[in-house]
This record gives sequence, C-alpha cells and structure tokens, in this order.
Amino acid sequence: MKSSDLFSRTRLHLARAFNEFTQAELAEKIGVKQPYVGLLETGRKQPSQMLAGAIADALGFEVGFFYEETPDEFRATDWSFRRYQSATAATMNRVLAQGTLFLMLVGYLDVVLRLPKDTMPTIPRPTSREEIERGSDHCRMQLGLGLDVPVNHVIRAFERAGVVVAAVNGTSGKIDAVSRAAGQRGVILVSDDKGSASRRRYDVGHEGGHLVMHVGVETGTPETESEANVFASAFLLPRRGFIREFPRPSRGFWKRSYWKDLFDMKKRWRVSAAAIVRRAFDLKMIDAADYQRAYKFMSAQGWLKNGEPPATEPEMEGPEMLPRTFSLLASRLGISQRDVAESLHWKPSVLEKVSGIPIVEAAPVDAPRAKIIPISLSRG
Repeated sequence: MKSSDLFSRTRLHLARAFNEFTQAELAEKIGVKQPYVGLLETGRKQPSQMLAGAIADALGFEVGFFYEETPDEFRATDWSFRRYQSATAATMNRVLAQGTLFLMLVGYLDVVLRLPKDTMPTIPRPTSREEIERGSDHCRMQLGLGLDVPVNHVIRAFERAGVVVAAVNGTSGKIDAVSRAAGQRGVILVSDDKGSASRRRYDVGHEGGHLVMHVGVETGTPETESEANVFASAFLLPRRGFIREFPRPSRGFWKRSYWKDLFDMKKRWRVSAAAIVRRAFDLKMIDAADYQRAYKFMSAQGWLKNGEPPATEPEMEGPEMLPRTFSLLASRLGISQRDVAESLHWKPSVLEKVSGIPIVEAAPVDAPRAKIIPISLSRG
C-alpha cells in the first residue's frame, strides 16, 4: 500500500469500528464535537497533525496508519458469518474491521515470509444435499483425509491447504466464526470465547464450507448457512464411516446406557453428540420421532443450553500457521511481533487482538537487529 498526503476517512472508520466506539465516544476521547468526527469520516475535513496523533492514540494505531492507501471498504457481503440473531450492528462492524485488519496482516506476512499456497478445493454452488455430500467427499480426498475416518485436526487440515486461521476474542459470544476467500487466499477467524472444542471444530468446518462452495456467492442467507451446516456435518462425519459406526438406538434415546455409546463415538470423531444425532437423522438412520426424543433428552440434561459434559469434550484445537510464522520471522529474519506491528503502523496491542497471539517479549540485545519491512512491499 502506498502512503498518502491525505488522512484516510476509511481507515478512521475502520479503526473506530475495531474499537467499537461510536462517533460521540471517539469525539469525547479526542476533545472535539461528534459532528466533526462525522466530517472526518466523510472526507470533508482533514485533521491537524496534533489531532491526528490524538486519534491514533485513542484508537491504538500509529499516526502513519491513517496516511496509508485506503483499504477496500469492509462490507458484510464480502464475509461469511456464523453468528447469532442477537449480534448487534456494533459487534458485526467490529468483526468486519478485525477481519479487514487480519487481511492486512496476512498480506504483509505473505510478502515477507511466503505462506503456503492456497490449494483449498472449490466447487460450484451445490443445488442439493447430495451435491453437498459429494462436494464434501471431494474436499476430503483433495486434502488427503479419506472418506471413512475422523479428521484429527480440522484447523491443521485447512492450514495445510493454505487457509490462514486465527482464534480471536472480543465478539461478545455473538459471532462464532467468520471467513472470506480473500483474493487467492482464504482466511477464517474463529471465536476464542467458546469453551467447547467440538463446537470450534464444527464452526471451522462450517466456514470451510463457505470457502469451498460459495466463492463469489453472497452468504449470510438462510440457504447459504444451511448449505454450510450440511457441509460441516458431512465433512466431519463422512457418511461411509458414520453409517458403519453409528450405534443403533435399539435401547432407546431415553436410556442413559445408550448415551455412553454415543459419547464413545463423540470421543473418536470429536464432534458433539447433538451433531451426531442430527447426522443420523439426515442420513435417515433414525426417524423424526427418535430425533425428537434424543433432543428432548439432551435438553432435559441441560446439554443444549450449557454444553455437553466437559469430560466428553476433545482437546481444543488451535491455529498453528500464524504462531509458526511469527517464530520463523524472529529466528530467520530477526523480525519480532513488535516489528510487524510497527511495519503496519499498529500498536502491539492491536496485533495481539487481530492475530489472537500474545506478544513475545523482545530478544536479547545481542540478537540480530530486526529488519522492518514496510507494508508498501505488498504484491499486486
């Protein structure tokens, strides 16, 4: 990105949304009236250098951030969300801003230390459940996962295909995950607010479905969300292996002895018991009556509201590409995380929030001097 002589109204809006500040709240922090902030965001006013510095300090960025080439507008239509209906506009805008900043970070890292090529399989948007099943099978085969065994680590499988994943917080529990096929590289941001490892795996699988099936398709509709749910279920529980291993409910869903078998299957496949029951219904291995009995039992145990028993949860998965990339930057090039933040004109705290990775303290003074690589080196 190129530097500009003009203060970027888009970057101001981006930074304000990232902090979930209203115009009035930002105005109070920098000592101006709210209408003036509105004029800055429409480009009708340019701040003095002193005021630009105050804005930068209030929002956690360096002044130079606001004088770089304006990024693409962050629009909800560019992203796929796994969210709750109660998610507020402010939360949506904050996650959109975080995603836009994450793309800046990924673009920088892809220049300085080339990330793995994006080889995530894609298919035309399916028109039926059967096409989604086949698309999921195609994706599993392309990723070397086979058709009848569990995916040991979903995030790792996607990262090996070049998708950059980050586990971040700050979504107030209202947005589980967000993804975007950004140019030639897909990205997924998954919430770090959830305690359920099986839920995280499903969320990542859901967003992976968007990356595979919905390139160039506006998502967020009930139809695209349903398609991504079907994909996640088929990807994590491929029908060949599922049909072979699903315990038939001959003893009834209302008996606790049956749930031991179901939780044993959960342990192997690392998805929730609720997802297993739903998959069984979708594959017509149980009828609607059994499906309702199972959910009634789970609801009575409090599993649908409070989560399934912690002892049944698999180990929590985390992203591996970003931590490894930061480590390689430091060991090979002497570029610390603080240096990365400086190159992007961010404060270190912003880098922590955007990447979901705590800042590692500086190396000893006799370590190689870091080479700050400006963001203007981005490839076209």
